[in-house]
This record gives sequence, structure tokens and C-alpha cells, in this order.
Amino acid sequence: MGMQNPGEGPGASATFGPPPQMDPPWQAPSAVEHELYEAKTRGDWPAYFDVLATTDLYLAVPRHHVEANPGSVLFMPYWNPRTGTQCLAVFTEGVLPAPVEDPVFCANSLGWYARVWEDRDPPFMVVNPGTPCEAVLPAGPAYRATWTRHHERALGADNGGCHHEHNQLRTLRIGGPLHGPVAHGLACGALLFVRNGELWNAMAYHGKGFAHERGRLKEWWGVAGRQDWLSTQERLLKADMVSDVWEFVLKVRRSLAREFAGPVGVEHWREVAERTIRHNIEQAAEVRITPEGVTKVEALTPGELESQIAGVRRLIGRITRYEARFRADGLLEDGAYVRSVEAWDYGRASGMARWGLGARFCTLPEAENAVLRAGRAAQATYRSWQDFSAGFILGRCLHFDDEEFGEWYQSVLDAHRVLTTDPASPWLNIPWKE
Repeated sequence: MGMQNPGEGPGASATFGPPPQMDPPWQAPSAVEHELYEAKTRGDWPAYFDVLATTDLYLAVPRHHVEANPGSVLFMPYWNPRTGTQCLAVFTEGVLPAPVEDPVFCANSLGWYARVWEDRDPPFMVVNPGTPCEAVLPAGPAYRATWTRHHERALGADNGGCHHEHNQLRTLRIGGPLHGPVAHGLACGALLFVRNGELWNAMAYHGKGFAHERGRLKEWWGVAGRQDWLSTQERLLKADMVSDVWEFVLKVRRSLAREFAGPVGVEHWREVAERTIRHNIEQAAEVRITPEGVTKVEALTPGELESQIAGVRRLIGRITRYEARFRADGLLEDGAYVRSVEAWDYGRASGMARWGLGARFCTLPEAENAVLRAGRAAQATYRSWQDFSAGFILGRCLHFDDEEFGEWYQSVLDAHRVLTTDPASPWLNIPWKE
């Protein structure tokens, strides 16, 4: 006989006490922990390993060891009373603690752990200890072979690292701001973080681990210490890295648009820019008084002046062609134009705050303050997320792309499309201005 519906069987009209209080379901910090939890709940361990094989697994390491032994990772096991053995704890990105000075974290793939693990190492790996998605995984040779199979199936035999798919929106649902000024400042860097497949709102940022973040800052920015970071961060927040020439020509067009209240023709724009340059050169004094005293300023030769003017005229042509492509690709509406490229610096300033935190060149409060400043500066210059995005992308293209419309353009265009269409996007859920 089948089980009766409680509302249809004998005694259905009886009065029962209040239902027992149930604990709310666990809220996974990100999609990775949610997928691990779901697989564990189903008892689907192949699916659990598939998730592990496509995400970074972070290991806590003493900072002095990482700094003294570049490229080396030290296993720091702990005693687990459940197994009665030493175990190695690894964590997925969403459950990492906020960055502190020591320890730091190193990120590696499941395949990497399978490759470097030795028989003398702990007999168990514990994933996300103390959370509902925790798993205690035997680490014997046969089990490590399973790790390798899942890694190779997910990422390929030659892929030693683990990289999230680019141009996907990844959100930290627990532990990351979703609304308010900090979230707004983080969203100003979202083009970079969506493009890289990173959590867009992870204020307590670890990136790919301490060593990786330091290496990235040194390679791309020449930032090798705290003072370097402070200087670079401040320049970005003041929009001091974008070209003065780019901003000059855009300012000329903004002035013309206000004056004539309509579209600005390219040749008119060029002529006014040229007249402005010639006027400024004529008005410049050959002798200036500076804090150091009287300084003689070398005047431009006629050839140098004409070269500058020709360069500005070419730049206006480049900007016009980029904007035409932007309109065709939906970055700009018909008749719209880019107001400023300062967004290129403000977006990177939001990223620099987090990169500096991951590299331990700053504290979490310092990084958060920089993110807030980036958001406020962007709001003062732009009118909308779309306006901001067009400025950021034009700056990136003028710096890197050279009118090839290649990877430097296409990758950030894809990120823009994600951020303007995904219902969970911060650009669709955080007002540009409250």
C-alpha cells in the first residue's frame, strides 16, 4: 500500500503543533561551491571531481617560504580527528578567508596535486574543510590517478594550470558586495575581471595566489613593491596614465558639441584642434617662473609643431573610425560619442586595488578605499555604465590595438556584451548614480 498524503488520510482534520524550525538551506558563496555541494548531496563523486578539475584549489603557505623559495610549494598538513591522520586542506576561491599578511595562498589545479603528491605526504586531501561541500579524499596512488583522469578530461594533458573560461560573469554571492558604493567601484573594473573569468566582486581578493599576483604586477606594470604600488595606484586614480593628447582632442570635441548643440564634423573638429594648438604655442612664454627660479623654455621648431598637429589630426581619424566600429557593434548608440578615456584608468585603478591586495602590497582597508575612489571618479566623469564602458574600451584600443580590431578589442567587447545582457550583471543591478 502506498504512503498516504498527510492531508487526505485519517486524522487529516486533527490539529497539529507548529512545524519544526528548519535551518535555512546553505548559501554557497559562488557557483563552484554550489556545484560541489549539489554533487556531494547526490553522492555523485565523478561530478564532484569534474568540478574540482575545472577550478583552482588554494593551499595556505607561510609567506616567508614563498618569498625565499620561488616556484616551490610547501605542504602544511593538519591533524584531522575524523580520519585520525594528517590531512592537507585545500580551498576553492569562494571560501577563502580575507587576505592577511601571513599566511598567503597558492593556487594549483587538481592535476598539479596529483602530479606532485608523494607517498610520504598526508593520506588525505580535505576540500573546503568545515563547510557543507567538504569532502575527505583519499590520496593514495590509485586515487591520484583518478584526479589526473578528471583533470585531463577537463583541461587536457598539457594544461598544468587551471583557468576559468574567459568572458563569463562570476559572482561572489556570499562575502562579496552586491550593492552600494564598494560594489559600484568593483563594477568599474568588471570589464577586466569578466574578461579574465574572475569573480567581479571579490573585494577580499587572492587572484591566482600570492606568487602569481606578484609576478603579474611586475611583468605588466613594473610594480615590485609597496611604494611602486602606491605610486601606480595614485596615478590611475588621478587618470594620470591616459595620454594627455587623447584627452585634449576629446575635450575639444566636447566643447564644440556644447557650443553647437549637435554633431561635430570630423574636419571641423580637426581644424579647431589645430587652431587651439597653434594658439597655445603662440601664447606660451619662452621664460617661465618656477619654484626653482627662472627657466627658459625651448620653443618648438616649425617642423616639430607641424608634426604635432599632423599627429593630432591622425588621432582624430583613429578615434572616429573606432567610434564607427563601436556603433556597429552596439557599444555606442547612433550619434553618440566617447566623452573621455579616463575610464581606462579608473577601471584599471579598481583592478589595481585588488591586484595589490593579492600581492600583499596593501591592506584590505587600503584596497577598499581605492575601489571607492575609483567609483567616485568614474561617476564624476561619466553618465552611465554604457558611457563608461565606451571610454574604457577606446582607451584600451588606443593603447594596444592599433586599429587591428583584434584580441585587444574583441575580448573586451565580449565582456561588455556579457555585462550589458546578463540579468545578474552589476551593470544591470547597480545604478550608475544613486
